[in-house]
Amino acid sequence: MTTRTWESLTIPAVGTYTLDAAHTNVGFVVKHMMVSKVRGTFDSFRGSVTIADNPLESSAELTIKTESISTGVADRDGHLRGDDFLSVEKYPEITFRTTRVLGHKDDEFTVAGDLTIRDVTKEVELKVEYGGVGTNPWGQAVWGFSITTEIDREDFGLTWNQTLETGGVLVGKKVKIEIEGEANPA
Repeated sequence: MTTRTWESLTIPAVGTYTLDAAHTNVGFVVKHMMVSKVRGTFDSFRGSVTIADNPLESSAELTIKTESISTGVADRDGHLRGDDFLSVEKYPEITFRTTRVLGHKDDEFTVAGDLTIRDVTKEVELKVEYGGVGTNPWGQAVWGFSITTEIDREDFGLTWNQTLETGGVLVGKKVKIEIEGEANPA
């Protein structure tokens, strides 16, 4: 992979890069019963990043297969796939597309984009930490990143919940999204 220097960072050359599914994790965290956190992943997705000549004009897109949700508990996964939550038969994909880079400091970028869940599209801001570039042991060029954001699931029509006898609710409204990954030349 050809690299270049931009504002003291070594970054990939202009071009399109695809997410390496074997080295990318698309995960989420949500409060359970107001006392603990449940973690899950989406195991089927595809995405790309297009690095522009001016890196602040770069773009990215991600498509997630909703049926691939996994929390490690079959009954919970079935409930999440059903109509109370993702309704995977009707809404088979979650999508994200950048609209603009809002700014950066060193290797941390703030990116805005359109997130669509259950046919509801809202603008969200992502915190993107650029991890650098390298070459793996098989000679393939890679570059890495970490992405986080937090959404209110009810903004996307995911409103199911149960009130607890002790107060509070079964499922938190805030969902933290965490993506760790690598990208390769397309």
